Amino acid sequence: MKKITLFLAAGLLLLATGVGAQTLDLGVKAGATLGKIDGQSFKDGYNFGIHAGFFAEIGLGEKFGIQPEVLFNQTKTQVKESVDAGDVLKQGSKGHLNYLSIPVLLNFKPAQILTIQAGPQFGILMNKDNSLVENGKEAFKSGDFAIALGAQVNLGSLKVYGRYNIGLSDARDVSDVTDQSKWKNQQIQLGIGYVIF
Repeated sequence: MKKITLFLAAGLLLLATGVGAQTLDLGVKAGATLGKIDGQSFKDGYNFGIHAGFFAEIGLGEKFGIQPEVLFNQTKTQVKESVDAGDVLKQGSKGHLNYLSIPVLLNFKPAQILTIQAGPQFGILMNKDNSLVENGKEAFKSGDFAIALGAQVNLGSLKVYGRYNIGLSDARDVSDVTDQSKWKNQQIQLGIGYVIF
């Protein structure tokens, strides 16, 4: 599944460069992240976090486009009291999982005011003990792959969006919790973006 996601992302980027962009907008975005990790070790329910970063809208005609983004993305979680956990996530402890997320979305505009979005997202877990360069080296060993689906309302330079991210990869490597169940990241993102130029 990881290879399929990588090929899809590469294909979208090649499409963007091969066809030639008719328009290019650059902007900033920020918002709320309601995230959870599915798995026996973790409490059910979504927890509040934040996301912020940059985006580019590359137009490929009137209806289609590509939207690559670079986001700081925070997921909060809590280990169940009854779970025998390792040193990183102790019993009942709360944790912050900070990712550098890189979604590459295909945009479809059925109307000028509305954009439907879908595409792969790759996340690099930003371990507080490692530098950004060290995290980059580990990206393809411990990265989180997801599919993002959402919609965006276009109000001139202002963008209002909602998105659902479903993790495709096993997130067990985020800590040394001994539970061997598979963990999957899930996120609901709501936010606003603004085209700078």
